[in-house]
Amino acid sequence: MNLMKKTLSAAVIAVSVSAGAIAGEKSEQKSFTMSDAWLDGKAETVLLLNENLNNFAIDTDVHNGVVILSGEVESNIDKRLAEELIIGIDGVKKVKNKLTVANNESLGETLSKEYTDTKIAAVVKTRLLLDREVSGTKIDVSAQEGTITLKGSVKSGAQKDLAEAIAENTDDVEKVVNKLKVTG
Repeated sequence: MNLMKKTLSAAVIAVSVSAGAIAGEKSEQKSFTMSDAWLDGKAETVLLLNENLNNFAIDTDVHNGVVILSGEVESNIDKRLAEELIIGIDGVKKVKNKLTVANNESLGETLSKEYTDTKIAAVVKTRLLLDREVSGTKIDVSAQEGTITLKGSVKSGAQKDLAEAIAENTDDVEKVVNKLKVTG
């Protein structure tokens, strides 16, 4: 029994030493692969944790510290965001951004639309606040692509209609969605 334990122990030690030597020889060859695998996992995690990106539509591949992004995103802003997030990871040497944009609208066009919507909502809200017949303080105004949405409460059906008319008669308003409630 004792001889059997010694033989088994010697075999385990021999296998361990051999495996260590083989691992040592191959560690130089696989150092790039292990580092690339780590960077790929880190890149996937960074994209996954960002609420503004659809991580399932973005693929990452890493070769010698260079991260290649492919897949499709919704806008140029999302494309730039993905690249900036990845370039910020320690160990990333470069990012090749091959993402395609589903909505191929320029950053300037996107910001222009957002600015226009913000401006329209502010103008409508101001007009409602300045009008003596409508209680504008209880009306929320939002805008999206030229459509104004009115939410909140007014005291009468006439105030509801007047608030809608004020919004409709504001420059750049294409449509009004009136969700005001009459509380009477």
